[in-house]
Amino acid sequence: MRWFELVMVILTLLTGLIWLADRLWLKKRREAAGLLAEDEPWYVDYSRAFFPILLVILLLRSFIIDHFRVPTGSMIPTIQIGDFIVVNKFAYGLRLPVTHTKIIPMGEPRRGDVVVFTYPGMSADDPDAGIDFVKRVVGLPGDTVRYERGVLSINGEPLHYQNAQPVRISGDMGMELPGIRVQETLDQTSYYIQHLEYNGMADGEFVVPAGHYFVMGDNRDNSLDSRFWGFLPEANLRGKAFLVWMNFKDFSRVGEKVQ
Repeated sequence: MRWFELVMVILTLLTGLIWLADRLWLKKRREAAGLLAEDEPWYVDYSRAFFPILLVILLLRSFIIDHFRVPTGSMIPTIQIGDFIVVNKFAYGLRLPVTHTKIIPMGEPRRGDVVVFTYPGMSADDPDAGIDFVKRVVGLPGDTVRYERGVLSINGEPLHYQNAQPVRISGDMGMELPGIRVQETLDQTSYYIQHLEYNGMADGEFVVPAGHYFVMGDNRDNSLDSRFWGFLPEANLRGKAFLVWMNFKDFSRVGEKVQ
């Protein structure tokens, strides 16, 4: 969340400035006044203790790795509700905290990547705009993406599907509906998706504009994704999900790779 990043930046800057001011001026002034070490102000003591800790946390979470808790089932079966996933923050370039402005390009999303991003919202007053979402990249800039009755096509080529099996999929108001779980292969990435047996209301064809991506949930008929709110701006990317580090309701998922 951006508010957490903002708080971390403010606290790190504040404690760092106090620590620096003490090193350059305040400590010398106390010594000149004959004050003892125990006369050091409390805010200097706290700043010296917490500044390096805050700085390390800020650098790690801003530029290297972060974690994200998945609250919904839009990525089932790849990611389960309650999974805590680890996100590679530098996979798509180093970005400044809070503003997320890219300062060093390092890579671009590929088809099949599972990405965490800031939800752009369906409208200017969407209350969920700005929160973190996790979906799979299926379309790159310039791609023509078509989804029709469970089959995804990229630039006119249907994807390869195998290992189909029947499942029950949770729908609205807790209802379970008949569905299909199947292995989908996109470029060189294979993963399982699921969709209802009879549902075509989210079908359509989309041309991805420059600087944007088309993302979908693996739980195809229970996912708020690019089919509904549009294309994902490159600037909204937060990083690439690659590992489940905890699920307090299912410890067997700890260490599960996200692919």
